[in-house]
Amino acid sequence: MRAPALALWLFFTPTAFDAIDAVTHAVALVVPTKMGDISFMSRATAQPAGVTKSPSDAINAYNNALSQFKSVLKERRAQINSKQPLPNLPGQALYLARNNMISAYKDLTDVLPAKIGRPNKFGLPPAYFDADNEPLLEEYVNLFSIMQPPPANAQNSNTPFEDVIALGIAIARAKGLDTANAEVAGRISLAIFFAETDGKQNMGNARSNTYKGSFQTGVSEDQNGQKRWAAIKRVIAAFDPSLSVRDEKEEARAGNLDHRYNHWTAVRDGLMNAHADVFPHIPAIIRALPNPIDQMKLFELIQIIPSPTKSALNSGNLANYRISDPTIMGHLRNNSIFTFGQADRAKASATFREILNAMWLFENKFERALSKFNEIKARKSG
Repeated sequence: MRAPALALWLFFTPTAFDAIDAVTHAVALVVPTKMGDISFMSRATAQPAGVTKSPSDAINAYNNALSQFKSVLKERRAQINSKQPLPNLPGQALYLARNNMISAYKDLTDVLPAKIGRPNKFGLPPAYFDADNEPLLEEYVNLFSIMQPPPANAQNSNTPFEDVIALGIAIARAKGLDTANAEVAGRISLAIFFAETDGKQNMGNARSNTYKGSFQTGVSEDQNGQKRWAAIKRVIAAFDPSLSVRDEKEEARAGNLDHRYNHWTAVRDGLMNAHADVFPHIPAIIRALPNPIDQMKLFELIQIIPSPTKSALNSGNLANYRISDPTIMGHLRNNSIFTFGQADRAKASATFREILNAMWLFENKFERALSKFNEIKARKSG
């Protein structure tokens, strides 16, 4: 299973989305693109299992975590402003400090529910985040956007969102889906683009030296996607010759460039590597999960825990399929699912319905992807 490759600089990949090769931390444990427009969580009525801190300990822990987050933000900003060389993986310390702050605040509100305050502009549940600290998260996002720009030789597209949708639809049709279900595949493909990079083309990665580009893939993943595309591109050319012509042009344009830095080939190879084989399940997924956002979340889980997600799809009881393997639970925590606070991290198992509900950091990305998809669809219909 791959390490997190969410919209790494966001809140919120979610992954952002939102990638990290390895993460360990005393408070955050191994826990990122991608924060969301979510329903605010209700105030706690009892202390959750796993929370052992006294009120005074929780207050001290939160104040320390907040101070450390401010310190790391200040240090990285000073380095950037003075054009100092940045450390390897310059976003990692920022990410861990941010997670510690959120975790410590959740522990605080678990023992002192009165600390739960007003809603915040990022849509974070108020139990996890003090809205007074919004400027800190704004700076966090700004720093990540500076630290992971595309390389100078990256090849952008003038129609990045339309490309993702078109490739998703074409691949789904090649896998045997009808027009309506192939359209769902296009919508889901756009959601993955938002989850991985917040919809930014050819993005670098301040938290990983492995995952890069529009779909935040590794070299081996991209190469695997290229091979799988080669196996179906003649099928696609037969029913969509214009897309085939575009593909040939992009291949020629990319030449010897890393395919992850040509937006078209990066998306194409990423979809072929991870999602194409799951597209045939879309009719069953729609029946089990009629909410489009849930469908997007499930395909993001193909990025995070592919084998267990495929097992859940094959089980015939997707929502109630339970994950209890500690390694799998660790991969979820690495991707901002059951990540923040002692109570969340204490969970030893979860059903897929519980996992989907816990993916609240992804929801803003997916709502935006859905809005963009509907906008493009309406424009074409008009």
